[in-house]
Amino acid sequence: MISRQKRDSWVGIYFILVLLIPTVGAAAAEDGLSTGQTVYVPVYSHIIYGDIHPRLRAPIQAASSSMLSIRNVDPNHSIMVKSVRYYDTDGKLLRDDNAARTLAPLASTEVFVEYKDEEGGAGAKFIVVWQADVPVNPPLIESVNAHFTGTQLTVFTSRGQPIK
Repeated sequence: MISRQKRDSWVGIYFILVLLIPTVGAAAAEDGLSTGQTVYVPVYSHIIYGDIHPRLRAPIQAASSSMLSIRNVDPNHSIMVKSVRYYDTDGKLLRDDNAARTLAPLASTEVFVEYKDEEGGAGAKFIVVWQADVPVNPPLIESVNAHFTGTQLTVFTSRGQPIK
């Protein structure tokens, strides 16, 4: 009789765990926490603006520098940036930084694309892969694009988008 009660107790505990484990994972997802993502970040090595130039029969282009910023916004846990890849407009891989780096809580890192580097084009992008040992606040990953002419500075940002 006692062994049946123990077995029934274990069955009950097992049943509760089976029910609770998916709930814990769902709660983490609902809170916006994650243990890792692949993030697509638009970058602009140049922007097209104005009218079509009558002699060139093409729009005017303004070159820009771009800074990829990766910010660990979790105040309690580190994250690991596993890779940062830079692609051009056609999806061709231009640079591959597989040097993994750990970002401490609230730390940040950046990758810079020079003003004179127009290889990426208007459709350039970074693909960033990060992970964490525990569910964390996902990092803020964005590009800051800047164009400077004379006394005028144009700056805009592009926010990263998690992809599967």
